[in-house]
Amino acid sequence: MARPLILRDGIALVAPLAVGLLGSIPTARAIPAWYRSLEKPAWNPPNWVFGPVWTTLYGLMGVALVLVRRAPGADAGQRARAQAIFGVQLALNLAWSFVFFGGRDLRGALGVIAALWISILATMVSFWPIRRVAAALLVPYLAWVSFASLLNAEIARRNPSGSGSAG
Repeated sequence: MARPLILRDGIALVAPLAVGLLGSIPTARAIPAWYRSLEKPAWNPPNWVFGPVWTTLYGLMGVALVLVRRAPGADAGQRARAQAIFGVQLALNLAWSFVFFGGRDLRGALGVIAALWISILATMVSFWPIRRVAAALLVPYLAWVSFASLLNAEIARRNPSGSGSAG
């Protein structure tokens, strides 16, 4: 019985990293020409910052999920709901990369990132009664997505056509 539990925890730990890897596909394709051509604010971080930040955040998400899965004494239904909400935010996280970078839809990405922000908060709220530390591990993620939301909005404002000079 312990072996399947360890396997499921391993999958839970790695799932956010796998989603991040999948989301990097449209991102990597768009950065060299399209994203580089967009007008961005001076406070836009250099491209090299995003990889380490997201890798760290995906790692924290995985640890938080495993903590919720293993919470002693937590109601199974409550844990299942919390994991489902986590799954929604993870899907929205992936969707944002495909809308912003894959679809090059700056305004559509604003809608996705707003839903993502709400779903991260909902995940934190659902994790809190199960394992407070799991909810706390998502604080940097919420902070980064808050920053990314402002950045997305500013890039959309500066590029009303949705494309930069490389179109």
